[in-house]
Amino acid sequence: MTDVDRALGVRWFEEVWNKGRRAAIAEMLEPDAVFHEGEIDCVGPEGFYPFYDRLTAAFSDFHIEVHDTLAEGDRVCLRWTCNCKHTGDGLGMPATQKTVHVTGMSILRIANSRMVEGWQNWDMLGMLEQIKGSTRSATYVA
Repeated sequence: MTDVDRALGVRWFEEVWNKGRRAAIAEMLEPDAVFHEGEIDCVGPEGFYPFYDRLTAAFSDFHIEVHDTLAEGDRVCLRWTCNCKHTGDGLGMPATQKTVHVTGMSILRIANSRMVEGWQNWDMLGMLEQIKGSTRSATYVA
């Protein structure tokens, strides 16, 4: 993997989310790329657009910061945080104008400097609890 390939994941978050460039999705994803989001798979830019549109209809002022990148073979793993503002009803609930903080990790498989597969894991429950004003506590056992 080259440094250019490794930087593709960082560029994805910067261009697609921070700058809101929907067109960047097709620039960086192969037409048959598969993104795995929980039990849902979306294929290519056309499959990713509904997810992107739903989130941007619910949130604005995205700021995603990539904290770590690890690369091996044709894959890069990114650990990131996202701050955004709940300004729309794209999730089926009225906008609260609350700023939410979300953590996540993404693994991307890259070929020819484009994404061909990706796995997303982020704290959706934490995001919803922040919107609804709930709090949660966790006990971590080592």
